[in-house]
Amino acid sequence: MNKGTLSEMPPGLTTTRAPFIEAAQANGELYIHQPYELYSKENHDTWSRLYARMQERWERYANRRFLEGIESLNLDPDRVPRLEDVNRFLEPLTGFKAKPVSGYVPAYLFFDCLGRREFPTTITVRDGRTLDYLPEPDLFHDIAGHVPMHTDRAFAEALVRFGSSARNAADRVAGIRDHDERMQRLTSMIKALARFFWFSVEFGLMRERRNLKVYGSGLLSSYGEIEHCIESPLVQRYDFQLEWVINQSFEIDRYQPLLFVVDGFDHLFELVGELEQWMKDGKLDNVAPGEPAVSEVDLESFLQGGAGEHS
Repeated sequence: MNKGTLSEMPPGLTTTRAPFIEAAQANGELYIHQPYELYSKENHDTWSRLYARMQERWERYANRRFLEGIESLNLDPDRVPRLEDVNRFLEPLTGFKAKPVSGYVPAYLFFDCLGRREFPTTITVRDGRTLDYLPEPDLFHDIAGHVPMHTDRAFAEALVRFGSSARNAADRVAGIRDHDERMQRLTSMIKALARFFWFSVEFGLMRERRNLKVYGSGLLSSYGEIEHCIESPLVQRYDFQLEWVINQSFEIDRYQPLLFVVDGFDHLFELVGELEQWMKDGKLDNVAPGEPAVSEVDLESFLQGGAGEHS
């Protein structure tokens, strides 16, 4: 997208109302740049309000590695972050970098990015009139929720190892000739991977000095749920059990009633290794039905990714 086109666009990179994103999607551009000059005063104000109200809750409920990560990234509390600045602080720590995208990233590509230490990052900011709930990721969720965790080496290694699962899944179905069997197994594996990611990276709890702390990014970026997940008697909290997690459905538009607890990021790394072995052993080939749904786009991304690896 050339500068002339950018100069003609109205200011504002607000989620669901961003002409720059609409143009990129229309042109089939998934990996994009961050046109920082397009952020409006309202976008910066929304970031500032989101950041300010989270600080006390982070101090109270977030794990210490997250708090160290926030400090390491030197995020400006009053301005939308520039991803190039974020990466300048992030890459020397773990090799990870934020990779701007125009919208939904098909599952294989998302996992494969993680394996290459790239985190697909949304560049739009939610509407300031609805700070609390957003049915899709925005820049605050990705940068203030996910990326500080990527500064921790142990967590980063677990994420990289998890990312390699996409290639392993594609390999497992590559030789299956029967179309229905191939699609059934692939659907099951993608569902299992999505559930593992949801109950760990997005909504995970951990033990830290005999207390429960939050490390899941969906919780770390939610003003209401970060407190609810620790304090509410309505939340069921159990030790992370792989056989339970991969068969457990979830809903995205409510506070989570069931969460799982790890003992630390070395434990999380071991769980990813166990997940890998279960995939090799065929234990992910027929998990319980239910959410999340697996789209044709996600299935096709794995089939194309696997074909690309073997071409």
